[in-house]
Amino acid sequence: MTAHREQAKHRLYLEHALGQGQAIDLSRDHAHYLFNVLRLNTGQRVALFNGTQGEWQAEIVATGKRGGTLRCLTQSAPQRMPPDLWLVFAPIKKTRTDFIVEKAAELGAARILPVQTDFTNSERIRQDRLQAHALEAAEQCGGTYVPQVAQLQPLSRLLDGWDTSRALIFADEGLSGAPAPETPLPPAPAAILIGPEGGFSPAERARLRAMDHVTPVPLGPRILRADTAAVAALTLWQATRGDWS
Repeated sequence: MTAHREQAKHRLYLEHALGQGQAIDLSRDHAHYLFNVLRLNTGQRVALFNGTQGEWQAEIVATGKRGGTLRCLTQSAPQRMPPDLWLVFAPIKKTRTDFIVEKAAELGAARILPVQTDFTNSERIRQDRLQAHALEAAEQCGGTYVPQVAQLQPLSRLLDGWDTSRALIFADEGLSGAPAPETPLPPAPAAILIGPEGGFSPAERARLRAMDHVTPVPLGPRILRADTAAVAALTLWQATRGDWS
């Protein structure tokens, strides 16, 4: 295996400054992952990113059971910031919530905000676990940015403090089968709101529709599952307003 392919296969997020010649002392967990799980050794390379300084190729210069040392060599990719698009969603079953967070990170959401709606099935989340899923997704998809996963909060509270300069795209299941809107999706800064499995309550739908900065949109002729709707809405926005176009 060539060094180039080796670097492309193994990527690691570190909360550490990166730069040419920078020495990085590994934590016990990171050392275990690189040396015991991946079976890497001195002289081999791994790609590093910290969310702000792009991707760097680093060489393993020391290994140990409880730590190790890497040295940054060259920058292999510049920092790529996503469009200013948030995903706001109601948590569903555990594995499907994990899926939403992973795909949101892969699709370029800048921030992920779980909300408690009137019909949300899940009353709590493990924010640290979901953040870890977002980080792992960034590692695997070649991204250099890791979106923040916020703590769960009531939708009503989020709307009370909403900055009206950020458009809110409301995926309204009540519009299923309606013609696609003639006006394009709002540009960034924007957010996409996906409801729970039971949909939004009449009171929530009425409040959202009364807000000037909210754009209700259908997501095709069929009612989508919440996790499918999140992926579909992010994809549509990225294709028309984001960094895919």
